[in-house]
Amino acid sequence: MRKKIGIETDQELAQFTIERSADSIIWYDCAANIKRVNEAACKRLGYSRSELMGLTIQDINPNYKKKSWAKFWKQLRKEKVLQFESSNTKKDGTTILIEVTANFIEFKGQEFAVGFSRDISERKRNEEERACALREIEKLKRELELQNEYLQEEVLELQAFGAIIGKSPALQAILRQIEMVAPTDASALITGESGTGKELIAHEIHCRSPRNRHAMVRVNCASIPRELYESEFFGHIKGAFTGAVRNRIGRFELANQGTLFLDEVGEIPLDLQSKLLRVLQEGTFERVGDEKTRNVDVRIIAASNRDLEAEVEQGNFREDLYYRLNVFPINIPPLRKRIDDIPLLAAYFLKLAAKKFKIQEPRLTQANIFQLTQYDWPGNVRELQNIIERSIIISQKGKLRFDLPKTRTEKKRTPDSDWDKKEYPKILTSAEIKQFERENILKALNQTNWKIFGPNGAAELLDIPPTTLTTKIQRLDLKKNISP
Repeated sequence: MRKKIGIETDQELAQFTIERSADSIIWYDCAANIKRVNEAACKRLGYSRSELMGLTIQDINPNYKKKSWAKFWKQLRKEKVLQFESSNTKKDGTTILIEVTANFIEFKGQEFAVGFSRDISERKRNEEERACALREIEKLKRELELQNEYLQEEVLELQAFGAIIGKSPALQAILRQIEMVAPTDASALITGESGTGKELIAHEIHCRSPRNRHAMVRVNCASIPRELYESEFFGHIKGAFTGAVRNRIGRFELANQGTLFLDEVGEIPLDLQSKLLRVLQEGTFERVGDEKTRNVDVRIIAASNRDLEAEVEQGNFREDLYYRLNVFPINIPPLRKRIDDIPLLAAYFLKLAAKKFKIQEPRLTQANIFQLTQYDWPGNVRELQNIIERSIIISQKGKLRFDLPKTRTEKKRTPDSDWDKKEYPKILTSAEIKQFERENILKALNQTNWKIFGPNGAAELLDIPPTTLTTKIQRLDLKKNISP
């Protein structure tokens, strides 16, 4: 009697434990028919006990088709215990992820299995979130590595080229323009001859802007092969084209929240300018070979040694892109029109070169300065730096000697303090200046057969932008075939 009571007590305890288990427990036979379930299984799947016991394993787990069930049962019979992850479909059609331990049981000559499962949906979501976070961290890490590599190269280039140095009125005017535009997000277009320091001006604008905590990324539009423009600007995904062996981030994405400096922007092919315009207007782009649209927030600073307005009139540059870039124009005068800056720049480059080549810095004499100021500097500041570096290498016993190119003509000036009086023997009145300007423009126009734009045009002879010449023609009411 005592033994019977003990057995009944043990059975009740086992039944109580099974019913109160947090894990879903389901008994099923070799044909996948559900034979018994506990309360947790009913609650988790949304069925009543009777409903659930009228179903098969395939009903709550569609992954177990006829062939896959036979394979599963064969493996369970062999190994006795299987642990795996799967999914269950609830009565309302939603899916939960589960972790299952299935045990093989032989009872009274029949084969059964009992599965213990628990809902791991939340755990999987957390794991996926962590995985996404890790992927994002890895992505940011790669982007930072690219930015760091890029910025190291840029810093070396900027250090080699020097800083904004000078005291000429022209340079002071440029610095005032920088102060005005830097705090804004306006696009700036920097124009000027090659070697005048357009990149330095762009860098100064970026450094004084709210975006200075992020990178200023430079794209030399003149050095990009035509077929690689899109990849350079927007990046590409692996396999997008022959040679695309890995994903690559583009310059726009690299400059996100910072500044993108488009050097020699006039070199961008006309048919690709529309894609550039779209990014500037909408702030969206796709990597080459990718369908995913990405957002980007960049400030654009462009530079060109071309007359882009003339390029627009000649159909070589999109007008809408030009106006998008030319919100705030800055023109850098050539070095020959900034004579006051030459001594300061020469002294700076001399110190830089002596440190670079580990040579004792020679003295910059007044004779040296006079020689430098007589030269016309067709290569501008970049040429001045190169001349200084070459001179410090060839100088003997600390005496600095400049070997200026023989093929370049020096300016016709004399050390005579009265040179300006000899060149201008008479002070002209305002009316005389206007008449002189009128006659001079007419001579240039007649000499070029009224060709204004392009090589050998009147604007080139007068050394003024074609648009300025057009305005002057209208203001002075000049007509073709009028003699000066």
